[in-house]
Amino acid sequence: MKLVYSNENRFIVSNIQNIIENAGIKTLLKNEFIGGAAGDLAPLDTWLELWIEEDADYSRAVELIENLNTARNSGYWICSHCHEKNTPAFEVCWNCQTERPAT
Repeated sequence: MKLVYSNENRFIVSNIQNIIENAGIKTLLKNEFIGGAAGDLAPLDTWLELWIEEDADYSRAVELIENLNTARNSGYWICSHCHEKNTPAFEVCWNCQTERPAT
């Protein structure tokens, strides 16, 4: 078994678990119920962990996670006025309110 992902946000870890399991890779969650120990333990020690059951599936699982990060970062646009980087969700620049250029 190998640790493939850890995060304090349960929804992010669960989403990544669903994506990995839909690819046919068996997973296991650790620290599912340790949140109540926050304060007695270091914050990092209470983060939810996603483990891959078979070591042979590790590189494939990491690749799936990296593809998610790449997809999340694609679609950014740069403001023509202030040159600020904006996420695809913004129709106007968050910094100067200049409208997104038509594509």
